[in-house]
Amino acid sequence: MSQPNPRPDDLGDFTVEIADQVESFVVAIREIAAAEDPDYAISLLLLEVSQLLLAGGRLGAISDVVPEERFEPDAGFDPDVEGLRTSLANLLEPIDEHTALFDPYGHDPELFTSRLSDDLADVMSDLLHGLLHYRAGRSLEALWWWQFSYLSNWGSTASSALRALHSVVSHVRLDAGQDEAAVVEDRLLAEAAVQAVEPS
Repeated sequence: MSQPNPRPDDLGDFTVEIADQVESFVVAIREIAAAEDPDYAISLLLLEVSQLLLAGGRLGAISDVVPEERFEPDAGFDPDVEGLRTSLANLLEPIDEHTALFDPYGHDPELFTSRLSDDLADVMSDLLHGLLHYRAGRSLEALWWWQFSYLSNWGSTASSALRALHSVVSHVRLDAGQDEAAVVEDRLLAEAAVQAVEPS
């Protein structure tokens, strides 16, 4: 099992593990968006976002990563995520919009309306920016960026998306179970009523 708080000389292996998890998420989200299967998408998104937040938790648990350079090197143009955002919006249209909570520990916690497609595209944008550094051989810069952006943006955004996806799955599974139970109960009551009026 990996050390939860790696020493500076362990950051190389730790960075590779985080990069692998980030790459896996990026590939999976693109495949889900291209599949055009909403039922398939919701379950897999729940799984992928949960796994990504495990990586985020590991980033949040370690000490602050200190980059080698004072200023962030130019990573070049960030990959365009607008096509992905549009695909996800079309795919998730019935459940895309959800209510989220901004900073539960703020002075005045505020509810606002968000969209899963926006949330996931924004997370992807942060992760892809770090991947540009990683693929350019700046692994410590990539790790710094993933940790910083986890704490400042994509961690809370992914957590909000996870709550929304969990809510969808739980409503589908539990509400369906209640509906089935109600159907069975109605059938049993109907049978009991018939038996009560039939001559013995």
